[in-house]
Amino acid sequence: MAGRSDRGRELERTAEDDLPAEGPRRDTRGIVQAPGLLARVRFRRRLPAEPLRRWVEHYWLIDWDLEEPYVSQVVPHPCVNVVFERRGPADLAPGTGLVAGVGTGVFSTKLEGVGRVCGVQFRPGGFHPFLRPPRRLSALTGRQLSLEEAFGAGEAVPSRILDPAGEDERVAALDTFLLSLSPSPDPAAERAMELAHRVRTDRSVLRVERLAADAGLSVRTLQRLFATYVGVTPKWTILRYRVHEAMERATAHPGTDWSRLAAELGYSDQAHLIRDFTAAVGVTPSVYARAAADTQPPRG
Repeated sequence: MAGRSDRGRELERTAEDDLPAEGPRRDTRGIVQAPGLLARVRFRRRLPAEPLRRWVEHYWLIDWDLEEPYVSQVVPHPCVNVVFERRGPADLAPGTGLVAGVGTGVFSTKLEGVGRVCGVQFRPGGFHPFLRPPRRLSALTGRQLSLEEAFGAGEAVPSRILDPAGEDERVAALDTFLLSLSPSPDPAAERAMELAHRVRTDRSVLRVERLAADAGLSVRTLQRLFATYVGVTPKWTILRYRVHEAMERATAHPGTDWSRLAAELGYSDQAHLIRDFTAAVGVTPSVYARAAADTQPPRG
């Protein structure tokens, strides 16, 4: 594209350049009061097969066997998830599968008894090559689709993924399912993934105009790219990643200096961080931090 900045040319790399070298990420960003959840369930992340890593961030696997119900909450990432789950004993509860578009509010779900989830978290922009027929991802935002609506997949798919006793077998079943959808590289999707990755990793990006200029795009073109391939606006993506980092900091360090953190995250002042955090999480940073400090793992 003529007239592109040096920064824009620098950003032209494949999503594969950003793949983790040794394994999936280990942070808890987006999980509300993560210690409480991790004390109650068995939570793991696994990398997909090599050919899928340009599009898929990781698989996430959860198993639970609870004496008392627990409400899990997540502030969603700007990405699509495919979720296979069984709530109840394997011989009594059928497995289900769905595609969850980007969620704009806090997602809550009650875990009780026994259950299992096998999820696929796509990279922001990475789901579009799998969708049949292709459509703007913004049409999925805040919605859930059946496997039939998204892929034309049959009812037997959830059981094939959830039934194996071994974790490796479940991961292999996820690989087989996604590879069967025959995704093909899409340069525009790759471009969206590059830019979303920069938003996540570069704290200096707090303005859409800055991101567009560095990429050699107009703001309008950038907005269309995100609407089609990510499902939310660039501004929403920027704010969500900064809030995720603030949540994780508050969980690990309840005595966080919010004024200093606001500066570290690139905010002009503490008030802007508090406003964005409260809008996304539903409580102020100080209330969230106090709850994190009070959270104790269940005994026994």
